[in-house]
This record gives sequence, C-alpha cells and structure tokens, in this order.
Amino acid sequence: MRVNRILLSTSLVVVALVIQVSVLARLHLPGAVPDLLLLTVLGLALVYGHVGGALVGFGAGLLADLAPPADHAAGRYALVLCVIGYLAGLFKPDNGKLKSATGPMVVVVVAAVGTTLLYAGVGALVGDTAARHVGLGSLLFTAALYDLLLAPFVVPGIMALARRAENDPLAESSTQAKKTDISSGWLSGGTGLRIGGQRGGLKVRTVRARTARAGRIKGVKRL
Repeated sequence: MRVNRILLSTSLVVVALVIQVSVLARLHLPGAVPDLLLLTVLGLALVYGHVGGALVGFGAGLLADLAPPADHAAGRYALVLCVIGYLAGLFKPDNGKLKSATGPMVVVVVAAVGTTLLYAGVGALVGDTAARHVGLGSLLFTAALYDLLLAPFVVPGIMALARRAENDPLAESSTQAKKTDISSGWLSGGTGLRIGGQRGGLKVRTVRARTARAGRIKGVKRL
C-alpha cells in the first residue's frame, strides 16, 4: 500500500474505533452495537479493492482485538474483518465512482450479517458461546439495521476521502515538475551541450586547418 493510503486508513480506523468504544458502545441499544469500524473498512475496500480491503480489515480488526475493553482472543475480529474487507473489495467500481446507492447498501447489509456469523462461528471454534445466550437471530437483525441506518452518513464520506487521497493534486504537480526538470535537463545537459561541443570542435578544427594551410602557402612563396 502507498504511504497516503496507510496514513489515511490508519487515521480513519483509529477515529472510528475511538467513537465506537467511547460513544456507540455506551448507548446500550438492544441487540448488537453499531459497527462503525466495519463501515470504515467497507468504505475503504470499495475504493482500494480486495487486496487493500483485506489489509485494512486485518489491521482494523487487530486493533479492535487489542483495544480495551476487548474480552475475546486476539486475532478473532482481525480474521473476520480481513475476510469481509477482501469480499467487499471485489465489488469495487471500475471507474471508482458509484452509479447508485443500492450496491453499497446491499454490501453493508451482507457485510453486517456476514461479520456477525463469522464472529460467532470463530467464537464457537474457540469455545466462546456468548452469541447463543444473547440470541443469534436478534444480533443479526439489529446489526444489519444499525449498520444500514449509519452507512449513509459514513461510507460515502470515507469513499470521498479515499478517492481524494488517491488523486492527490500535490503529488501530481510534483510528478509533472519532476518530469519537466528531467526533460529540460536531458535537452540542455544531453543534446544541447553535445551539439554545441561538436560545433565548437568543428570551428576550432577549421581555423587550425586554415592557419596551417596559410603557413604552407607563405613558406612556398618565401622559397
């Protein structure tokens, strides 16, 4: 990943995690908690593609696993978001722009349901049966509902920031300036000086030849 992608992704993931832990988790809504971190990963994956989405998802999930008050095994949510980020990146638009909001909303609903199922499935493999006591059906419904309501305020903004970082005008201008400097240096330092040197060498040789010829002629006349 490029430097601007890493910086933007890290900043957005940290902000989303702080808001989710300090604000959304304390709302005590029935069922699941609105997953702002998931929506951030989805927004970046729809711009960066499946590889970038998988990397961002893994980093965001690992950060959520290590951040308090996490009470599950480290790497569990990282695996889930890595898979979700990869799958969401497969739906990246070809031109980078969305024609309608239907596609992203479907991706959000499927990702919310898939994240809950994967998280519960991985938990069952490691012996965590908390999802069974809470009610998996209620978690699926509330997770999809909350994320769907929150998505229009999060996903488009994150996608716009990611696209702006991808089309950085400062980077483009610096690149064009470098190309101009290289081309001008090539013209002046390469061809121009060589041609000038060749012309100067030809002039010196011509003068020397004329001088030598004149000397020969004078020597002949003196004899």
